[in-house]
Amino acid sequence: MTLDACTSPPLDISNLLEPTQTELARQGFVSALRKHVMVNLSLDMHKDYVTNVKPTCVATHGPESVTPRDVKNAMEKRLLYRVWSSLRYNAQEMVWASVQGVVERALPKMNELAKDAADTNPASGSLRLNPNLEIPKYVSALDVHLMPGCYHTEYTDDDVAQGAVQFAGGDVFRGGFRHRKGNPGGVAESIANYLKLKHPDFKPKRILDMGCNTGKNLFPYLDVYPEAEAHGVDVGAPLLRFGHAMASHENRAVHFSQQNAEGLDFKDDSFDIVTSSFFLHELPIKSIKAIFAEAYRVLRPGGLMVHMELPPNSEVDPYYGFYLDWDTGPNNNEPFYAQFRNQDVLGLCEDVGFDAEQCIKLLIPNYGSFGLENFKDFVNEQRVAPKHGNGASWFIFGAWVQT
Repeated sequence: MTLDACTSPPLDISNLLEPTQTELARQGFVSALRKHVMVNLSLDMHKDYVTNVKPTCVATHGPESVTPRDVKNAMEKRLLYRVWSSLRYNAQEMVWASVQGVVERALPKMNELAKDAADTNPASGSLRLNPNLEIPKYVSALDVHLMPGCYHTEYTDDDVAQGAVQFAGGDVFRGGFRHRKGNPGGVAESIANYLKLKHPDFKPKRILDMGCNTGKNLFPYLDVYPEAEAHGVDVGAPLLRFGHAMASHENRAVHFSQQNAEGLDFKDDSFDIVTSSFFLHELPIKSIKAIFAEAYRVLRPGGLMVHMELPPNSEVDPYYGFYLDWDTGPNNNEPFYAQFRNQDVLGLCEDVGFDAEQCIKLLIPNYGSFGLENFKDFVNEQRVAPKHGNGASWFIFGAWVQT
């Protein structure tokens, strides 16, 4: 049943997260600390590199031969880097700690609300869970992003805890920036508007988001393509329950299913867009190839695979490559991060069957902050995208399927 004017939408599950004044203050402090680390101290650290480290690196390795690893080996000896790295690590842990108490208090009501949404599907969406799904080791073996419990852990029946922690922690992480319509910018909004302006005759009927999390980078596609049928898959049931409850409140007919994107249960040639955001760098290369093969299988002729990721080392200077690779390993529990960023991403697309001439790779501006007219100028190749960093632009790549 689709909601009509006489039917009240379900409650907003995120509104059940009610922090106390003390908790709000703590979250505000953590957001401010992250901003200080990621902006102010990062600028100071770059100046230290340019002034005190780069000349030695260039003299030792040659101006065209300095690698991110060379920069890392030199910067790890600098006091400022050690302070920056320590603060960044602790701020990341503090993000999750700042919302856990709020989530635990609200959890019984959130679980009840999410279960009701799953039972009734008020917006004509759906939630399909698979309790027998084997959680891949790259999720189950460590807490990615240092988030306790990672994406999949369940503490009670009909649990949404990890989805709520991810959602609320994301607000603190981004300093209060949410995905909701009316707020400026985001990955999906930027990609969808780019596609609509660049390819006005492209009218996707079915969209699939792999590793969809709570749906925050899937919902905006429906603002640009309201007639499309949206599907999201993830291995984390708590994320999907939380996302389905949000979609129900927002009257979005999104179909969530608990699946490993390496082996989907969708039919061949059944989607027009297959996408992901901030997903691939958390996976081993073998899994990425399997996921790309599945994307190729389920895409219709004329369809598009498009992923947003951190730019590979081939697209950035050695210092920025070093800076982005901080997340690798124990710093942020993302052991495949650097390996992924050393890949030829278009080569990975070609390996599973995409035609080299149909591959795409570019930097696009953040739609909301760049402004519509500037964004149109970018699409018409009259303006370039801002430098990557702090959400100013997004690196996307993928491929079209030949018709």
